[in-house]
Amino acid sequence: MIANASLISCNFSTFPSFPLKNPKLKTLLKAHNIKPRLAHSKTNYGCFSNQSQSDKPIFSFQKKGLRQICKSTLNNQNPKDPVLSNEDGLESEVGKSESVSEGRDWTTSILLFVLWGVLMYYVFNLAPNQTPSQDLYFLKKLLYLKGDDGFKMNEVLVALWYIMGLWPLVYGMLLLPTGRSSKSKIPVWPFLILSFFAGAYGLLPYFVLWKPPPPPVEETELSRWPLNFLESKLTAGISLAAGLGLIIYAGLADGDIWKEFFQYFRGSRFIHVTSLDFTLLSAFAPFWVYNDMTSRKMSDKGWLLPLSLVPLIGPALYIVLRPAPPLTTPLPLGSATSKPK
Repeated sequence: MIANASLISCNFSTFPSFPLKNPKLKTLLKAHNIKPRLAHSKTNYGCFSNQSQSDKPIFSFQKKGLRQICKSTLNNQNPKDPVLSNEDGLESEVGKSESVSEGRDWTTSILLFVLWGVLMYYVFNLAPNQTPSQDLYFLKKLLYLKGDDGFKMNEVLVALWYIMGLWPLVYGMLLLPTGRSSKSKIPVWPFLILSFFAGAYGLLPYFVLWKPPPPPVEETELSRWPLNFLESKLTAGISLAAGLGLIIYAGLADGDIWKEFFQYFRGSRFIHVTSLDFTLLSAFAPFWVYNDMTSRKMSDKGWLLPLSLVPLIGPALYIVLRPAPPLTTPLPLGSATSKPK
């Protein structure tokens, strides 16, 4: 059927077609406009050997249908044959195209790195720092290192403090497992731990180093720590309820309390930097929600993406409603691939 092709096995039980299973060979045939030689007549099927460099058939038989010629070229391949001579060239072109498609666009990473550097400079050099002793006092009160001394903490500041404790948990559920990097040896969990102390300032370096797509998730992973905790609907529900309660608590504060908070924001480095951290985490969350939706193939729930713009509540609600990630079943040793469920 194909002139001077590689060794082709003949399936003499079914002759309606001679499928090409090699996609590269199909591409070559199309590129060189090579068509199979068919004749609609009483057919003589023959398989030829390369004995004595001749095309004498070893055996032949007749059947109505299509004419197929199976020719072995183990020892008599013609190096001038365009199919044979261009096969290596095609493989090299395919390799080049794959390397180009897998090449990383460093523009986003560079911009994120510049943003992180600017933020660090701002936090340590430009952020207001008019009340350092007051900042230390607030921090001790929020950490329960000071007893009840009659001073009432600002309700908005208290709500913001506890919300910042929920954000790393929400990001942990968004980044594990679908935010992991399969093309980088940089693990995500150290940055998630750092985010409990540094917030977005600790996560941004991972955003710079992140290289998608995520590695496949095996069934056994979901039953082990930390995925069994982060994929739990109970964890997601508690995060959503706690975040909603804190936002309502801050929202019900009267105008004087909000004015006091904004005064703190203008003079306190601790409150200023914490508020900026909250803004950054809220701004990056929709992207990671979209990344998680894409990995879980949630095209039918695209309406959840606009909701992720709502700080903390939107991403937490998405986590409650999302399905389990696609799983792969580990195969026995020696198997090439595993099939996703």
